[in-house]
Amino acid sequence: MSNDEQTPPAPASNPSQSPREQFESAVAKANSGDDNRNVPERTLWQGGYCAKAMYGTWIGSAVVTVLVLVAVALFARGDNAGTIWAIAGAAILLWWCVAIGVYLYRKFSVHYELTTQRFIHQSGLLTRTTDRIEVIDIDDVSFTQGIIQRMLGVGTITITSSDRSHPKLVLYGIDKVPEVATLIDDVRREERRRRSLHIESI
Repeated sequence: MSNDEQTPPAPASNPSQSPREQFESAVAKANSGDDNRNVPERTLWQGGYCAKAMYGTWIGSAVVTVLVLVAVALFARGDNAGTIWAIAGAAILLWWCVAIGVYLYRKFSVHYELTTQRFIHQSGLLTRTTDRIEVIDIDDVSFTQGIIQRMLGVGTITITSSDRSHPKLVLYGIDKVPEVATLIDDVRREERRRRSLHIESI
């Protein structure tokens, strides 16, 4: 075959596209061909626990810390003042260590990845477990947000599926939660439509 007859390479995906634009582009490309049965798997979204999900905890902890210090300063008198200050300081330090520990565990112990065909979730620190849910097995996607979470754009996503190991998967502290939940649901619907067309063509 001459150089003039060689097939040009397929254009690379645009890295500047958002996950939703990449998904819509993949769907359009799959629907434009005569055979949409072999759509390549692509990553559409990756994420984990967002630090903004604990802003309410940080604010509450700071307020409690100030109140405790003010109370100790007002009522700690006499020979026991040093002991009271030591107890209050130890309690405050313990609380902040627990709060920071919870955040670090949530931050580094989970990781999520959504592709055009699967939802992959990893959990654990020293020992990491990786599970996969076929998006076609996802039955429902919902999300919840508290008052502060709505202001920050974070929330909790609940995925209900027919997967035996994780029939109900809860994703805490997800940033841009409305967009991510909608993206998961759109991928689920598109994969079911694609599989249906594949079955009809057999």
